[in-house]
Amino acid sequence: MAVRAVRGAVQLDRDEAGHMGERVEALLTAVLERNGLTADDLISIWFTATPDLHSDFPAAAARELGIVDVPLICAQELDVAGAMPRVVRILAHIESDTPRADIHHVYLGAAAALRKDIAQ
Repeated sequence: MAVRAVRGAVQLDRDEAGHMGERVEALLTAVLERNGLTADDLISIWFTATPDLHSDFPAAAARELGIVDVPLICAQELDVAGAMPRVVRILAHIESDTPRADIHHVYLGAAAALRKDIAQ
């Protein structure tokens, strides 16, 4: 079994804990479904949030989904002038026999503009 990495991002409409939870849950669910994964396939997830998001920890959404025994960490994204606002990004490390080229990275809604080269 190989270790792979899956990227993803979602832009929030507003900085509210409930909204963040909904959008991050949608992102995580899409990453799992599009890659045929379960929580048992997860090794760890790194979350970043743009500096304008501070209502909650994005990792809290993973816990709400039942991802409770996977190491999670949150960090602040770089504050780059002109960058897309209100974005949560993930980098999930997984165990999978899927070839690297066949991993489906997930960029939801407006966040698809961040990585047009790999967004599904």
